[in-house]
Amino acid sequence: MADVIEVGAARGDAPPPAGGTRRPGGVTARGHRATPYLFLAPYLVLFLVFGLLPILFGVWISLHQWDLQLPNRPFIGLDNYRDLFSSDSAIYGDWWSSLRATAIFTMLSVPLLVVVPLGLALLLNRSFPGRTFFRAAFFAPYVLGVAVIGLLWRFLLDANLGLVNRLLGVLGLPSDTPWVTDVPWAWVSLVGVTVWWTCGFNAVIYLAGLQDIPAELYEAARVDGANGWDRFRHVTLPGLRPVLLFVLTTTILASANVFGQSFLITQGAPGEQTRTVVWRIVDEGLRDYDAGRAAAMSVLFALMLAVVSVLNFRLFRYRED
Repeated sequence: MADVIEVGAARGDAPPPAGGTRRPGGVTARGHRATPYLFLAPYLVLFLVFGLLPILFGVWISLHQWDLQLPNRPFIGLDNYRDLFSSDSAIYGDWWSSLRATAIFTMLSVPLLVVVPLGLALLLNRSFPGRTFFRAAFFAPYVLGVAVIGLLWRFLLDANLGLVNRLLGVLGLPSDTPWVTDVPWAWVSLVGVTVWWTCGFNAVIYLAGLQDIPAELYEAARVDGANGWDRFRHVTLPGLRPVLLFVLTTTILASANVFGQSFLITQGAPGEQTRTVVWRIVDEGLRDYDAGRAAAMSVLFALMLAVVSVLNFRLFRYRED
């Protein structure tokens, strides 16, 4: 060992730095371990400033009587959260009514937004003339903003002047359906418009997953005598397992945060039956100026969605065999 050190010293090599081993090119192990964090630093800074700090500030606001019109904002602890569960509070009925509306919309829209795009992706993954055009056509509505979609369908679904009822009348069907003013038609309108608007995005995600499944698996299944349904069950679905998990989770979160469709298309009608949680939070914070209660609603709703997401991952998580 002493001979090796002497030879290295004779060549002019510097001894290894304290606290780290020298790597080829003069990079120490400690410096090598810091490299990923340097690349992550810009994102971590942005997440801290625009993600974590606003979340913590929102939790802090929820613990105060934070009236935007008053200079004093006293600390009240968990009173804003208690009001959401106390039948004696003024906000109790509106809060749970909005939760019910959000749950109805989510349960109606999520299955369609998971299954319909999968069917579209399976069709668009085949080779046929005009495939690129149809892929673009199904994805095109997704690039439009919710304001455009909401106003467009508000006019199309109008019970008196809307084009939808006029076309139904031409076909000999009822032409006075209250698409935006009565249930269950209001829910049919909201779910139908949302599926038409966003299914193209999920279809593109499915298409990417389908193209990652090796073709050799389908060939092997055909050799073994598997029919189309068997290939779908035993090759396509297992290959799409991580994609299905992603689509299901993001679709649940997006549907639960619905706001623009109900605000623009049904305007909460009939009554407030289609007024969702996000709409209620906006009203509480920006119309009634009670940022404390609005923040408490946001925190509680975020915790609910976090629990749903964790359960979703535990039930459908992808495991490498």
